[in-house]
Amino acid sequence: MLQVPHRPAPTDSSHPAQRHPSKVDSIRPTYGFDDVSLAPGTETVEPADVDTSVGIGGIALRIPILAAAMDAVVDPRFAGILAGFGGLAVLNLEGIQTRYEDADALLARVATAPDSEIQQLLAEAYAQPIREELVARRIAELHAAGSPAAVAATPGAARRWGPFCAEHGADLFLVQSQVSSARHLATGYDPLELGDFTRFMPIPVAVGNTTSFEAAYQLMGQGIAAIFVGVGPGAACTTREVLGIGVPQVTAISDVAAARDTYFDETGRYVPVVGDGGMRRGGEIAKAIAAGADAVMLGSPLARAEEAPGRGTNWGMAAPSPTLPRGMRIRVGTAGTLERILFGPARVTDGSENLVGALRQSMAALGARDIRAMQRVEMVYAPAIATEGKSWQRTG
Repeated sequence: MLQVPHRPAPTDSSHPAQRHPSKVDSIRPTYGFDDVSLAPGTETVEPADVDTSVGIGGIALRIPILAAAMDAVVDPRFAGILAGFGGLAVLNLEGIQTRYEDADALLARVATAPDSEIQQLLAEAYAQPIREELVARRIAELHAAGSPAAVAATPGAARRWGPFCAEHGADLFLVQSQVSSARHLATGYDPLELGDFTRFMPIPVAVGNTTSFEAAYQLMGQGIAAIFVGVGPGAACTTREVLGIGVPQVTAISDVAAARDTYFDETGRYVPVVGDGGMRRGGEIAKAIAAGADAVMLGSPLARAEEAPGRGTNWGMAAPSPTLPRGMRIRVGTAGTLERILFGPARVTDGSENLVGALRQSMAALGARDIRAMQRVEMVYAPAIATEGKSWQRTG
């Protein structure tokens, strides 16, 4: 196409000024979980007949639940319990588990430290070096607990730890950062070439996180096994406040799912989409899958389990910095066992317990027999859905 050079407007005052487009003119509407609702169709099915199984990176799951690679959520013991229920936990390779032989002692300090001291404590804790023998030991402990060894590292650490973890028996390697792209520019170091990395890694490589069709489509072309969606929606994440970056999850998941379907139509290779963060209730998990996710990754909702290593607290995956903390410790409390949180019986009415039961019931009411069918149910714009007719629930 012919490129016409820009010419400045004539200075003659008789010539009308041509208005340049405003940034505001191009703002598109985006949607979060509170903006939408799922509309019943013409069929319903029995909840017992609903199939919630899914495959992520070659690992078969009975429930579409992954535990986030956060130190307050995942250790080998927790991973084994979640695997027994049919889910998958991802261990943070750059966290406390791989820096300290006695991780529990430090986790107890973090859980009980005063708010005024927590950022300094976390910064000092993550300043200690990662130890090879602990990485190998944690992978072995994951397997011993009955869980696949799914591990995560940032792009800067992936080149070192990816081959090491594969050699020591890891089953899935997640390259996870604030914002993932197929092309990263850097002058101070040699950035990770994702296409090369996925080719020489002998185990599946998943990547996160992103929010756009274009970036997701390019990442899929690099050979990834799964893609994680979400920038800043997590309860313990401060990316949206500190950096001003993020897209509401319903729009982000839908856009990335569209890239997955386009890529599948063109190549025949299906790359699962994992909605990562921003979900606390069963209804939000149902909406995430209806938006196009194959599974969801949860942090704070699972940190509330008695078995979680954070003892009723949670903080971001990213190692905190003394100058620009990227995550904060939050107190989520302890709601009960992991089994209660996932399968009930629920003792509260806010949807934060029996998450899988709620998903199963939602799928049944919408006539969705499996995850792929749930991705095709109707979604409507409904910002009043949470308040319509609920005045008595919101008083007192």
